[in-house]
Amino acid sequence: MAVDLSEIETKLSAARTRLILEKPFLGTLVMHLELKASAGEGGVRTTGTDARFFYYNPQFIQHLTLAQTQFMLAHDAMHCALAHFARRHHREIRRWDIACDHAVNLLLWDEGLKPPHGCLMNPEYHGLTAEEIYPLIPNDTDEEPIDDHMYESADAGTGGQSQPDRGESSQDIEQQPSQGQGQGEGEGEAPGQSPPQAQPDTTQQGGAQQREGESVNQQASGLSETEKDELGQLWQQRLAAAAQQAAQAGKLSQTLARMVDHLLQPQLPWRMLLARYMKVSARDDYSFQRPSRREGVAILPSLASSMIDVIVVLDTSGSIDEEEMREFLSEVDVLKSQLRARITLHACDDALCANGPWIFEAWEPTQLPQDLTGGGGTSFIPPFEWIAREQLHPDLVVYFTDAEGEFPAQEPHCPVIWLVKGKAAPPWGQRVQLN
Repeated sequence: MAVDLSEIETKLSAARTRLILEKPFLGTLVMHLELKASAGEGGVRTTGTDARFFYYNPQFIQHLTLAQTQFMLAHDAMHCALAHFARRHHREIRRWDIACDHAVNLLLWDEGLKPPHGCLMNPEYHGLTAEEIYPLIPNDTDEEPIDDHMYESADAGTGGQSQPDRGESSQDIEQQPSQGQGQGEGEGEAPGQSPPQAQPDTTQQGGAQQREGESVNQQASGLSETEKDELGQLWQQRLAAAAQQAAQAGKLSQTLARMVDHLLQPQLPWRMLLARYMKVSARDDYSFQRPSRREGVAILPSLASSMIDVIVVLDTSGSIDEEEMREFLSEVDVLKSQLRARITLHACDDALCANGPWIFEAWEPTQLPQDLTGGGGTSFIPPFEWIAREQLHPDLVVYFTDAEGEFPAQEPHCPVIWLVKGKAAPPWGQRVQLN
């Protein structure tokens, strides 16, 4: 089916105008991305962005409603505003792209925008950031982002650009309209309902008619690390400015306001937070004990340190995989050597591991035991009953878990840090998000 590019451009312009009027925060962000058609060999499947341009396949846009076109414009603009191109770090590209799509789509759903078919919107991830969603994405997932994230250079490593291999060319892909779709707005679910589950991407090959003398084969070459840093700062400024303008107009939702405040605050990784709380527990103090006669008669304060006792509990119910446990214990091992800490390691699902506990002195490497068992339900009561029964007095308890299970009715007397994978909130203790 032939596509009139001028009609597509008019449709995109109309969608941007509606966003400016109805959702000024999103509309302001969208206006920072120049529109570029991208079809043919090497073009985008649907839409895409490299944090500088909004690339679109005219054949895909043709079969969207105006409301769905608004969604796709806002979708790619939010990837940029949230600096997803600069926040991946060590994470695997494909899983990171999937996590970013879930985070963005759920935000836009809360704002009342209408998604096209194929959008990833798992309601279990509602309210989570991309970093919090990432460890919840299975390694073997068959999910795919709705758009192409074109930030990575060709030599970026595993995954490259996030374009799925579906056994077909990415050239001239046509998105089929859903049953009953028209070109107007007002179709679909109302805001406030539960987000729809991701649906299969119903696409087929088609043709795109370009106007005489005009190319629609626009491609992105990826971003260097320097460009990612520079664009990250630029989009942060744009995010703050858009939020301020929308707030002054009285059209900034509480959800977006909280998100902007969170993003503009300096964020600390879980390793740094864990180190901070463990250092607070270290028993470093000044001693005025009388020195040896060889050192003179003056009594001057000296810094005295003693070993601290830390109990580490691993949730082995299946919510935390073995590789994550190893990474966590390696970080604990580094902190242990710095703080002169004795680590007592235990594991629990709905009952304590029969092979534990394992004790690692300050000079011994902390390793994941080979005889670790688990896989049952989840209860956080047995470890604290064991601490009370054995009359242990740890300086700190660190529990690595998804925090979904039965908790003791009363908070223990010792300080507790919950390193949480997921969005659950323990009823007491200090919660540190695994990100």
